[in-house]
Amino acid sequence: MRNTTVLISGASVAGPALAYWLQRYGFDVTVVEKAPELRAGGQAIDFTGETHMTVLERMGLREEIERHRTGATDMVMVDEAGQQRALISGDFTGGDVEILRGDLASIMYKHTAEYCEYLFGDTITALSETADGVWVEFAHAPARRFDLVFGCDGIHSRVRKLTFGPESDFVTHNGYYYALAGASHWENTQGAQPERAVAYGYNTPGRLAVTGGSKATQLYMFASPQLEYSRDDFDEQRAIVAEKFAGMGGAVPQMLAELPYLSGFYLDSLSKVTMKNFVRGRIALVGDAGYGNTLAGFGTGLAVVGAYVLAGELASADGDHTVAFPRYEEIMTRYTRKADDARPGPFLAPKTALGLRFRNWFVGSRAFGLMVKYGDSAKNDIDLIDYPRQVGA
Repeated sequence: MRNTTVLISGASVAGPALAYWLQRYGFDVTVVEKAPELRAGGQAIDFTGETHMTVLERMGLREEIERHRTGATDMVMVDEAGQQRALISGDFTGGDVEILRGDLASIMYKHTAEYCEYLFGDTITALSETADGVWVEFAHAPARRFDLVFGCDGIHSRVRKLTFGPESDFVTHNGYYYALAGASHWENTQGAQPERAVAYGYNTPGRLAVTGGSKATQLYMFASPQLEYSRDDFDEQRAIVAEKFAGMGGAVPQMLAELPYLSGFYLDSLSKVTMKNFVRGRIALVGDAGYGNTLAGFGTGLAVVGAYVLAGELASADGDHTVAFPRYEEIMTRYTRKADDARPGPFLAPKTALGLRFRNWFVGSRAFGLMVKYGDSAKNDIDLIDYPRQVGA
């Protein structure tokens, strides 16, 4: 097999999923991750439909993921007086199986750590492609040559920046920001059927604050032009949230009072990655790095399916990236196109009072059910190739 030494940047979902398949196909896999260790807990993510579940079954992980699943969360939209205005069913927000991001990462790490090298607390600083490989420089580890490099490092991909150009060329701000604070209160039921949870969402035009449920302790979403802030200064980011939600009623003042004491804080924009090509030479992007659309409901599934397709195409081509990469790009370009239109910000936090009233009416209408069905069908709009499960299969 050609090109057997590979480097994966990112150890959230796409990275370990790709590592899982590549090591089974006989590749020598190294994963570099900026964080000093796996991120525990975090918000709940979900898989929906036959395509997602088939990939999990082929990985042999479906039953284990089911044992760690959270319960679906119904989101009750209330006004500042606490009166219910709308109900968004957990069947819409939770997919067929929902699991905490940290639990999913731990499962995939457990199934790859014995066979793959993980470099935590490090990052790529330079990539130089040569005729027979890619010379990679790291912030801490010695520089090394790899046959192939994969960017599985999210919306703000370092690999994409070094290979394709600045983030501004490919990432479009969708007019909203979101923040998560605190791990979910959900306790691992280890196989028991989880009960349904309830979260409460407080809306004013352009703002949504959610507390409870399985996603996270707190979730905030607000309309805003692009902001300038340090991605490493969490106190500054918390201050932004506190400023944006000042003056809201209901449970929001109590939420803001608790915010400084909650761990796992994360603030980012709702953004969309648009790329004509997400492969170049010996480098390819997987998941949000190449086709992300924040909180649109497609990210985790796209990452896992993309990893499956890329690894399968490489195995089918005996490691020849000149054959496998164009095929991967063709398949995933078609699969991701329906995810491009999803816009969670205007739906969850409409910018006008009229928009809020319409949204509240819409979620109880037949049209909402049709929209959900369309989204589910988009997640299954792929002829999933039955690649071999391992070397020689």
